[in-house]
Amino acid sequence: MKVVFLGATKGMGRALARLLAERGDSLFLLGRDGEDVARSAADLQARGRGGVVGHAGCDLAAPEGFAAALAAADAGLGGFDTVVVTAALFATQTQLEADRALTQRLLTVDFVNTVLFCEHARELLLARGGGTLCVFSSVAGERGRKPTLIYGAAKAGLSRYLEGLDHKFRARGLRTICVKPGFVKTGATAGMQPPPFAGEPEGVARDVLRALDRGTPEIYTPGIWRHVMRVIRWLPRFVMRRINF
Repeated sequence: MKVVFLGATKGMGRALARLLAERGDSLFLLGRDGEDVARSAADLQARGRGGVVGHAGCDLAAPEGFAAALAAADAGLGGFDTVVVTAALFATQTQLEADRALTQRLLTVDFVNTVLFCEHARELLLARGGGTLCVFSSVAGERGRKPTLIYGAAKAGLSRYLEGLDHKFRARGLRTICVKPGFVKTGATAGMQPPPFAGEPEGVARDVLRALDRGTPEIYTPGIWRHVMRVIRWLPRFVMRRINF
């Protein structure tokens, strides 16, 4: 594959990018921190099996740069067939309730600007007959829950958008994959008490790689979260009000 990757420098994104490079796929990394992206590209080039690894700047908070970033990736890879988006902003519900500016930034980056980036990618992929758009959402968007009220709202919107893309464009060759991780031990969740079924970035990366190869439209990872969220979706509201999940 020839993969444009937004968010490959940390956590789950870095683990997935390493798997792709190690099997010989070509990658073009996009990210807001130029030095960090360059270091990650060099690491992946050393780990890779002959695939191209390029990089350029792209900040999800600055949508005016999306078209140029994807054009750079297109030129660097000689055309691409896959776009993976793992970049996102995370904050706890307590932090968001205390900071309106942070709330606005998170909602804008995680929903509005992510959708805008995907729209740029969608147009480019469809213009060449299709491809794969794989985007990380979250199980937090499955139901309105106390600990993830605002973050979950952004992810709920993103999940519905990705589902709609799959319905509308799969027949035209665009495979849309919505990844819904549960609690994963990354820098974003450092300091938080993990549940017994918390995942590791490497396990999530392996699950997503299988989904990329198969074109699976929606995956929960670690897999137990599919069953957890099935229960949560069916709980009555009066139960949801009493629990702190």
